[in-house]
Amino acid sequence: MTQLDAPAAADTHNTAPTRFVEAGDNTFAYRRFGLPGEPPVLFIQHFRGNLDNFDPAITDALAASREVILFDNVGVGASTGKAPNTIAGMAADTARFVLALGLAQVDVLAHSMGGQVAQQLAATRPSLVRKLILVGTGPRGGTDMVRMSDYALSLFTIPFEPADLMWIPIQFSGSEAGQAAGRAYLKRIRARTDRDSDVSAETAMAHAAAAAEWGRPYQRRDYLQRITHPVLVVNGSEDVIIPTVNSFLLQQELPNAELVIYPDSNHGAHFQYHERFAATVLEFLDR
Repeated sequence: MTQLDAPAAADTHNTAPTRFVEAGDNTFAYRRFGLPGEPPVLFIQHFRGNLDNFDPAITDALAASREVILFDNVGVGASTGKAPNTIAGMAADTARFVLALGLAQVDVLAHSMGGQVAQQLAATRPSLVRKLILVGTGPRGGTDMVRMSDYALSLFTIPFEPADLMWIPIQFSGSEAGQAAGRAYLKRIRARTDRDSDVSAETAMAHAAAAAEWGRPYQRRDYLQRITHPVLVVNGSEDVIIPTVNSFLLQQELPNAELVIYPDSNHGAHFQYHERFAATVLEFLDR
């Protein structure tokens, strides 16, 4: 199967065109750039994230030596269809997108709810995945994952102006360094001029239900034993969205996983320490 719409070598995070590919009844929006050759790095987005929430400091750093693919899953941003309300459904849609591009295998870099989707994808479609980077996420039935804390929930409902200011307390630590890193992140993700569509309230509700179902306590986690791929688990020292202890659970229960915890950091530790994170990811992928 031939690859569809290979990237132009000169494209970057902010210049790569938004492309579209059909898979069944759905049309997926995606951006593709970087250096072809190795399996591309497929990014899977967090709750209420779209194409514009990926960090160019990370994607462009990886794209200097690898191909990068960003996409909106079903019902997100410019992609069509009704978003599923289960992680299994979101993983099945991710597999359909990968196959629609004509790709045999990808490396996956996934954040938060995206990390749950990536786990499900690797467990159910193992041949599609070579390596996994799981950031700020947790296993099925993890610790305090069925419902976010009242504080965390409030961050998604406070009427920030502009709205993207919500990402600073959600993703970054409260220290002076963390807040400065948050402001720098917003500046980076605002730089692109042609913007993706916002995530709809309907999609957000479906994804919230999917995350809650994944987080229900006392679920079996034997699926993790089927994920024999090399896995890099990354988190901040105090993740207020998916408690950091869940990253330790992943590292302990996955057969081939290693763990990085960044100091003075929150749910978006990889944004706060983007240079160190990109270097670690490249070293992990190049082994």
